[in-house]
Amino acid sequence: MTEHFDVAIVGAGISGIGIAYYLKQRCPDKSFVVLEGLERFGGTWTTHRYPGIRSDSDLNTYGYSFKPWVGSFTATAAEILNYLGEVINENGLASHIRYQHHLEAVKWSSKEHSWTIEGVRQDTGEAIRLTCNFLSMCQGYYRHAQGYTPQWEGMDDFAGEIVHPQTWPQDLDYEDKEVLVIGSGSTMSTLVPAIAYDAKHVTVLQRSPTFFFPIGDEDNLAEQLRALDIDEAWIHEIVRRKRIYNGQLFARRAAAEPEVVREELIAAVRQQLPEGYDVETHFMPQYRPWQQRIARVPNGDFFTSIRDGRTTMVTDEIERFTEQGVLVKSGRELPADIAVTATGFDLCVFGDIAFTVDDRPLDFAATITYRGTMFTGVPNMAWVFGYFRASWTLRVDLVGDFICRLLRHMDQRGCNSVVPTPRLDQREMPLSPWVAPEDFSPNYIRRALHLLPKTGDVPEWQHTQDYWQDKDVFPAIDLDDPVFVYR
Repeated sequence: MTEHFDVAIVGAGISGIGIAYYLKQRCPDKSFVVLEGLERFGGTWTTHRYPGIRSDSDLNTYGYSFKPWVGSFTATAAEILNYLGEVINENGLASHIRYQHHLEAVKWSSKEHSWTIEGVRQDTGEAIRLTCNFLSMCQGYYRHAQGYTPQWEGMDDFAGEIVHPQTWPQDLDYEDKEVLVIGSGSTMSTLVPAIAYDAKHVTVLQRSPTFFFPIGDEDNLAEQLRALDIDEAWIHEIVRRKRIYNGQLFARRAAAEPEVVREELIAAVRQQLPEGYDVETHFMPQYRPWQQRIARVPNGDFFTSIRDGRTTMVTDEIERFTEQGVLVKSGRELPADIAVTATGFDLCVFGDIAFTVDDRPLDFAATITYRGTMFTGVPNMAWVFGYFRASWTLRVDLVGDFICRLLRHMDQRGCNSVVPTPRLDQREMPLSPWVAPEDFSPNYIRRALHLLPKTGDVPEWQHTQDYWQDKDVFPAIDLDDPVFVYR
């Protein structure tokens, strides 16, 4: 027999666990299952095992609204996994999660008003087939199996080892080795200080600079409140609100006065480096602040490794790999025993699963998104795609609440399905890419923009990437709005 659930959640990372919590708390009459392809929960925090792996968002907002984060401003992967494990155990979610379930096809039937999910159990080879009324896609946004590595000339000639952080070998010996890290973002600045004092030397080769936040690892307000013996739940809420507010102020300033914010960020980096250091070449980006994600550097540890002479920055482009390292376009050869390609990841759309609606293949690039979470022509489905300029989990809270309200509303109306559909006056609205390149332009988005849903020119048909707007808009969504077509 085929198992049936009211809701199926795809993914047991930060998004899937959060949505499961909301279903358990707010829709206790609904049956649900969480399908995870990996052997354990955690998503990113399970697959990424490179040295120093930690959050690049503050944990007061990366943690869920419903569970206080007690600890440092940033956290290691192990600490985050422990936190997620506590959420699972405290809320009885473990029995709902099924691991090593690789999904291959998801099919909607308008006749049955349900999704059929097919795949295979990777531990046994057994076929998977189950049905659900509503689908919550929480599978993340990149391919876990491998990261993005450009193909440079001469890679086969290199006598050393080429490693991507996403598939870091646990037995990799970098002690007393020349390590070349290719990349400029958060992964690079996290990895480098973790290996710089064991390696012989670390050279960072970047094509262009990134903006950085050199920050402390503690929150003074939180520590003051703890000294006053304030309840941790209150501390969590107060500090969370402060960080959300400060984040809004900074994002607005970055848009309104980008040159002022640019100078502030660069000045903060300059203070971290030796006098006379070539900041203009290595730490002065060509784009405006927040056009790409700003990398956090807790306690300035990445810059400490530069000051200590353990790390050297090189801003140049790769001409080719050689037997002994990498030749850059300026003519210099950078020696390396190990080359680490911290060059990002491959974005995948909805887990690379083959979707069909009434036996017709579904091309998500041909759909229009409703507030970045539902899609035209796709019934009974919601997606979690988090924020670039704020913590991913902030959107999990909003979407979790929205899904539960929507499910209860459908029950009240006696409906089996819902699909967002532009009103008659919106049918000819101009369409734009999922993210406007002039607003946010990281390479992983640009490489996959043609695969992502479109947006319209009115607010409900946009993916705003603005948490400070969404936090007021999502709870106020009128579920009887004509854009929701119920059957």
